Amino acid sequence: MSVNSFPVPVGPYQIARSHGGFLFLSGQIPLDPDSGKLVEGGISAQTERVILNIAGVLKSYGVDWQSVLKVTVFLTDLNDFSEMNAVYSRLIGEPYPARSTIGVASLPKSAKIEIEVTAAIR
Repeated sequence: MSVNSFPVPVGPYQIARSHGGFLFLSGQIPLDPDSGKLVEGGISAQTERVILNIAGVLKSYGVDWQSVLKVTVFLTDLNDFSEMNAVYSRLIGEPYPARSTIGVASLPKSAKIEIEVTAAIR
């Protein structure tokens, strides 16, 4: 799967909007860009797919994870934090953006994780 692939939105919203030098990405869940279905596997597989989807959206705007300023992670089970964090740190790399992690009751399509980001654009 190439990094510039990302799924189409599952509702009436844009995947990203730019304004005033910033790029605001809608929350991404672990949908396979080709099938539009939730990826199989646990939190590690889902975290990796979300990060790759976000990388694809960022690339389409000419930026990458180095431009990301703020990340918000939504988890349906905060017991998944360590496993999610291991994948996140491996794929994102330093310098890490500011980040919040929030436990939620549920996410669209029964995803275990959703991530939204704000990036600077040049």
